[in-house]
Amino acid sequence: MATQTRRRVVERPLDVVLRPDSPAEAAYRSGVLAPGFRAEPGLDLVYLGGKTIPRLTFMNVYLGGWDTVERATLDRTIAAAMTDPHLNNVLVQYFPNGSVDSTFAGSRGQPGQVPPRVYRDNVEAIVWEVDRAGALAGLDLGATAVCLLLPEGAVLVDGNSDDPGQHVDSTHGLGGYHGSVHVQRGGRRRETVYYAVAVYSKNGNGIVAFAEPWQNVCATLYHELCEIRTDPDVEDAIRAGATPAAEHLLGWYSPHGGEIGDVPMREAQGVVELVMKEVPLADGSGTVPIQLMWSNAVSGPEGPISRPHAQR
Repeated sequence: MATQTRRRVVERPLDVVLRPDSPAEAAYRSGVLAPGFRAEPGLDLVYLGGKTIPRLTFMNVYLGGWDTVERATLDRTIAAAMTDPHLNNVLVQYFPNGSVDSTFAGSRGQPGQVPPRVYRDNVEAIVWEVDRAGALAGLDLGATAVCLLLPEGAVLVDGNSDDPGQHVDSTHGLGGYHGSVHVQRGGRRRETVYYAVAVYSKNGNGIVAFAEPWQNVCATLYHELCEIRTDPDVEDAIRAGATPAAEHLLGWYSPHGGEIGDVPMREAQGVVELVMKEVPLADGSGTVPIQLMWSNAVSGPEGPISRPHAQR
């Protein structure tokens, strides 16, 4: 697959005169570039040769105590977002077979005490536990993600518990992250289990853009799952460090740093409402809270569209 991207051909004729590189020109070039942004081709994603997952299966695991209604609502909403054709049409451009979809494998509770601060090694230990308990039996691990949902009040930390240094945490803007762990299956056979973890975003913990915490969790989880689709092995790339193999483990990534969900958040410059939005479902059944993803086709964050973009 080529690493260079081509500009999209204009899909409608124009009968106006526009100053080049103006907001008016950007609006006519793409009617779906999210309001508040201008096209930035220099931030477009580049394919670096790593794995992508066009058919992702995911499972929600609720840690600690969760309200049953809130949990059911989140299950239903994230499943609808991940299978919505108009949202998936934005992502089609990053997959060579011209299609992308997902399957929701249901949810389960994991009761018990959750520590006040949850570190990356804690997260990965829980993923191990989920696998050892047989919850992933029968699933294709190479195309499956375990989604860990933290309970209210738990602080997520991007760092290991045995490292005394300062780490980014969810009280300072971290909403979640995704990664992978390697498990042994069938004797010496090593397999990868992908995971995403999201904070219960409320009252200064996590990323708050909506009135209801479950809406914030849904948008964060959508962000992470889209990144697992387009760049699943990023944690292995981080582990590889400054080695030649590291870059080739990455899938779609911006040369200026960032995955498909990260670049829009950065470009929002703190105004998260520009990219975390309620959007209508294609079947007219309602709306879902999601984060807009980066689209090379418009060189910016893009909302749901009725027609898929061509593969880049």
